[in-house]
Formats: sequence, structure tokens, C-alpha cells
Amino acid sequence: MTFQTINPATNKLVKTFDEMTPAVVNKALENAATAFGDWKKTDYKERSQLLYTVAGLLRAKKKVLAQLITLEMGKLLSHAEGEIKLSAEIFDYYAKNAKGFLADKVLNPVHGKALIRYSPVGVLLGIQPWNFPFYQVARFAAPNIMVGNTVLIKHAANVPQCAIAIEELFTEAGAPLGLYTNLLVSHDRLSEMMADKRIRGVSLTGSEVAGASVAAEAGKHVKKSVLELGGSDAFIILEDADIDKAVEWAVVGRINNNGQCCVASKRFIAVESIADKFLEKFKNKLAEIIVGDPTEEKTQLGPLSTEAAAVKIADQVKRAVEGGAKVLLGGKRVDREGAYMQTTLLTDVKPGNPVFYEEFFGPVALFFKVKNEQEAIDLANDSPFGLGGSVFTQDIERGKRVANQIDTGMVFINHPTWTQADLPFGGTKASGYGRELSELGIDEFVNNKLIRVSELSDPF
Repeated sequence: MTFQTINPATNKLVKTFDEMTPAVVNKALENAATAFGDWKKTDYKERSQLLYTVAGLLRAKKKVLAQLITLEMGKLLSHAEGEIKLSAEIFDYYAKNAKGFLADKVLNPVHGKALIRYSPVGVLLGIQPWNFPFYQVARFAAPNIMVGNTVLIKHAANVPQCAIAIEELFTEAGAPLGLYTNLLVSHDRLSEMMADKRIRGVSLTGSEVAGASVAAEAGKHVKKSVLELGGSDAFIILEDADIDKAVEWAVVGRINNNGQCCVASKRFIAVESIADKFLEKFKNKLAEIIVGDPTEEKTQLGPLSTEAAAVKIADQVKRAVEGGAKVLLGGKRVDREGAYMQTTLLTDVKPGNPVFYEEFFGPVALFFKVKNEQEAIDLANDSPFGLGGSVFTQDIERGKRVANQIDTGMVFINHPTWTQADLPFGGTKASGYGRELSELGIDEFVNNKLIRVSELSDPF
């Protein structure tokens, strides 16, 4: 297998990398295990200094690194710079807060004294997606390196230069050999790697199929796994919502990252009293979206990550229409070179439609009209996914009540599902399990070790 940089704006091959040999991968595992033996003994000050340095390098190289992101997966250049900024913030966040998060927790047992001490577990494997090639790595690597673990990264095949660049940042920052290692390996070799006793845990962000495979393999070898598997976020507009504000955020929620975001707003559910008004304004705003070269400042929607991704979503729209859906806007590929898809708005997608339960990973919005709040909640929950969701209302307490009834890992009120370093990220149902970011994100791959001190008169 080879790893290729193919510019999705032109579909032209830019650069090719060979897969690592088994001997090279084994040496990487050996280095990671050796590094863990030393790294787990370091103090939080040394670990945090490394992360602060990585964050500083990200900021210093922001423009160059952003260009790599845009080249390899088509993200708008301005958004790519934003991703680098967010990644640096994540490294800073854990460098600053990990010591407090991992401080001993004193218990008060009936007899004796006891505490919980948080300690690292070993070498971890992170399987990362292409859609946020730096941010996804940051939210996995930063907390776990602060815990004292070492990490191996198997990145997506279409962003090899981004993957290599991140490892180079750690090397330049002074990370010891084996602390952070990028692996250019195929998915076919992951089973063999997860069986290796030197790997103690695995985290994957990807598809439901990939997640099921990784979870099964990890379970087979009694290893902890964390999965973030995409979603089909509902965007609920209640009758008392600020419609103009809801439309503004609906557009952002749907086309952010060219529509290729796990927590993108994908199903727009409006109560009937304001549904037509919202739909008309939403359609008009989507129609104004400027599609073009992701490096140009005026562009609002770039290409999908690959030609295969564009073909897939165009086929989904075709199957939706064959199943009874109506195309209110777009629906076809853009007539230009590259992996482009028109901004698309579908209505009348009924439960019997073959795409009803599918995730649309691109600039395609599905619109639904419901009678009332309860129908909106029921429809939002009628999905195999449970990652995020949004509720738009000017009554915040009402918004909280609705949010409490939505079966997802995250719900935002008056904002599409979003991310930042100090907010936990993760889902439920087919969207996976476990959490990343915030204090919760540092607690996935630790040994919560009980230390109990007995008194001489202890009855046990």
C-alpha cells in the first residue's frame, strides 16, 4: 500500500509515501515501550513544558501547516488556520491543567486511610481521521502524554504529510524517541498491532464499521478502547426561536469543514408554525454559498476530501430522490475539476427512504417539518447515532428540558454542536463511547489505583 497526497481541489496526485515495513513498525513499538519506561517517571512540569513547546511551534508554523491541511483534504485555508489555533489551545490546556486533574483523590473509608492515585497504563494506539488532521490528534495525544503514556498514531491514508508534520513538531520540541510516533500502515495491519502486548489501549475516530472492528479486536485482547464514530446531528427549531439567528447558525452548522464534520448539523427539524419561514430563509442562504478553490479568501465551500467521497454523497442524494425525497436546492456535482458537490437541500425524506438512517458527510442538509416539540424530540432520537444536537429557542429553560430528552452525548442550545478544549466530546449509541477533551478526556487511559493504609487495629 502507498499513502498519497491528492489535492481534492484538482484530483491531481502530489506526493506518494510507502507503507512502513513490519520491521520498522516493530522497532517503533519497541521505542514506544522503552520511552514509556522513562516517561512515566517524569514529573508534570517536564511533561507540560514539552506540550507548551509543541503549542508554540504550532502557532509559529500556523500558515505552513494550514496549507498542508488544505492541500491534502480541501479544508478552507482560513478554517485550516483555525484548526491549528485550536490544536495549540488543546496542548496548552492539558499542559496547564493535567496536574490538578490527576492529583490524588483522598477517600474517607470506614476503616483506615485511602486514596486514588492516577497512573499511566502504557503505549496507546490512536487511529485518526482525515477531516481534522491536527485537532483530532491533539485531543488524543495531549492528555495521554500528560498522564505519562506514550502514543502511536495511525493517521488517515490521504493526509500523510500532515501526519508526518505532527511527529516532526514533537521531535523539534525535544520529545524523547518513542514518545510520539507516526505510523504509515494500512488498516489491514491494525489487528496484528492491537494483539501486541506492548499496546495497552486504542482510540479510534472514524466510521461505525471501523469502530465495531476495532472494539472487537481490542476486547479480544482485553484492552481499553474509546470510539468516536460520527453522527447525524439534529438541529431543532422551536416556534419561539430567533429565526434569523437560527438560519445563520444552520448554514454554519451544515457547511463547516465543507460539510465533513461528525458533529455537523445534518437533520433540520422545525415545528410547523415557523417551518416554512425557516426553510425559505435557509434555502436562500444556502443558495448564496460560494463554491471554489479552498485557498481563495472568497470561497465558502471547498471540495470534499476525495473524489470517492464526492461520488458517495452524490449517490446518496440520487438514492434519496429515488426513495421519494425532493431536491429543493442543488443535488448534483459541481461542473469543475476536483471533488466538488453542490450545496444541497432535501425535503420529504421519510422513514422508508433508504438513506433515512444514513449519515451525510458533505454539504447536504435534510429538512423535516413536525407538528410540535414532542415530535421534534422523537424525530431527533429516531437515529442510530447519538453524537450531538442543537435546540433553538428563546426560552433557555425550555431548551434545557428539550436537551435533556435528546439521546446524544452533547446538546447545544442556540448553537450548532461545537468543540473546545474545556468541553467534553463524545457520544452514545452508534456514535461510540468514551470522552475526549476537558477533565473527562484525561481519565480514559489511566489506572485509577487504590492505595489503602491500614491501622494496626484494622479488623480486615
